[in-house]
Amino acid sequence: MRMRPTLSWTPADDLPPGTTDLEPVAEALSTGGVLVLSGAGLSTESGIPDYRGEGGSLSRHTPMTYQDFTASAQARRRYWARSHLGWRAFGRARPNAGHRAVAAFGRHGLLSGVITQNVDGLHQAAGSEGVVELHGSLDRVVCLSCGAYSPRRALARRLEEANPGFAPVAAGINPDGDADLTDEQVGDFRVLPCTVCGGILKPDVVFFGETVPQQRVEHCRELVGEAASLLVLGSSLTVMSGLRFVRQAAKAEKPVLIINRDQTRGDRHAVTRVTLPLGSALTTVAGRLGIPVDGETRPPSPCAEASV
Repeated sequence: MRMRPTLSWTPADDLPPGTTDLEPVAEALSTGGVLVLSGAGLSTESGIPDYRGEGGSLSRHTPMTYQDFTASAQARRRYWARSHLGWRAFGRARPNAGHRAVAAFGRHGLLSGVITQNVDGLHQAAGSEGVVELHGSLDRVVCLSCGAYSPRRALARRLEEANPGFAPVAAGINPDGDADLTDEQVGDFRVLPCTVCGGILKPDVVFFGETVPQQRVEHCRELVGEAASLLVLGSSLTVMSGLRFVRQAAKAEKPVLIINRDQTRGDRHAVTRVTLPLGSALTTVAGRLGIPVDGETRPPSPCAEASV
């Protein structure tokens, strides 16, 4: 089940345009059992760009692939230098109104679960519980040799000590935590090995070209099977890792609702696609349902400990 790095797709021209009518979303939530599937678009209002929208990171940046990372020491040097800088920026990100609305829906028993394609931890920071991180999380590191896990903050401290004075100005930060740096800015950045066995360290995230763990996929399939409907938030559904759950829901005749400013690869399976900004759209829906959207109730993000 290797996930190929699909970076683009051709939108269908035979589908109706999106709508601004939020009533179908409010109706689905009012009946409960809604499974949320979120993507990078949900975090743009927190200052983290998405991949494919207007100004998305793919217009200037090709994400690291698993094959490049494992095959090339220089590729790992570039990645860790850029990711180390990006990790600092992620630490400043805060949950936005969209994250807080999802958490509020969960507190009021309207959701059956949350699956996120994001690696930023902002759902949990907003107060959502039981979030399935489909593509992993930047706040963990895994050794590719011995399999040992460790906190990202511990590696961040080690990298700071090994690379004193490393503070280039990045051209941008990407949704995978990778900062845009030139080779000159990367320089001779020092990459550190696993403290247990000396092996190669990798963030515990699914790179393009890497396989999503089968057990995690099956758990998500079970969640889709148990849900009354599927609500997609801020995902273009370009890669199969998320699209397969939309197809599963549609095949089971469960309503699929999408809120995304641009067309998505799953639009033909949706009963509605709302094109409003996510924060205001979800806050409006919460208001219609009489649900208050609270401010932050937890530390902003697991990545907040990035500042070392």
